[in-house]
Amino acid sequence: MDRTVALGLPKGSLEKTTLDLFARAGWRIAVSARNYFPDIDDPEIVCTLVKAKEMAPYVAGGTLDAGLTGLDWCVEHEADVVLAEDLVYSKTSHRPARWVLAVAGDSPYRRPEDLAGKKIATELVNVSRRWFAQKGIPVSVDFSWGATEAKINSGLADAVVEVTETGSTIRAHGLRILDEVMVTHTRLIANPAAWADEFKRGKIQQIALLLKGALRARGLVGLKLNVREADAAAVIELLPSLNAPTVASLYQTDWLSVETVVADEVVRELIPRLLERGAEGIVEYPLNKVI
Repeated sequence: MDRTVALGLPKGSLEKTTLDLFARAGWRIAVSARNYFPDIDDPEIVCTLVKAKEMAPYVAGGTLDAGLTGLDWCVEHEADVVLAEDLVYSKTSHRPARWVLAVAGDSPYRRPEDLAGKKIATELVNVSRRWFAQKGIPVSVDFSWGATEAKINSGLADAVVEVTETGSTIRAHGLRILDEVMVTHTRLIANPAAWADEFKRGKIQQIALLLKGALRARGLVGLKLNVREADAAAVIELLPSLNAPTVASLYQTDWLSVETVVADEVVRELIPRLLERGAEGIVEYPLNKVI
């Protein structure tokens, strides 16, 4: 019986973020500059680096049991895969990305319908063709190997369908967004046969659980403090928490130990207020996972 999971990791812009995420989830992955098969400290996982846009066909075909890629590339390839888990993260943020239809800022086009008979450049060819077809807009959709935004400025296309998180890159190229084609985010996907295998499915679910825990912990910190029982209500009143703060008595004293999880952005304002209400021995510590 095969007791390993062949796992595809995205090579390229998502690579470092993904490796960092796995480290917080509990796996150490070592990548060599000239090696597409990273070492991982788990004998039940075999890793391969694959470009995110190529991941879905490898997983659907059974070369890989599972992999991390964008929902956009699963839809683009119409891949027969199990969408095992949403993992919303990207190179720079923790929000979904958008594929948008964009034109030159000074172009006369104001609606997608204005592009009838025009040329569109994109990497997401199949999704874009279906999108325009559903709207009944006849266009020519051509594949772009990259630097898609520049196709408009060089006169090679009238519009582009390009991915963005905030729209800043689109605007930096002097383009204007006309419409949204698709919202996407990272997915952990699995081969149907691997998903049907009890061992492989269990391992893939373990990966999903711990990666989600690591994502949930981003932006959160643990906070511990001591407070006298008489001041406890006033201190605990200030504390946000996932459920409720943990409170324990300190041995043979009238002091309590209080522990909670808070957003790291509020700590700088929270600590002075806790001190004012009688808290002492405040300790802030990072979190790897919140399950």
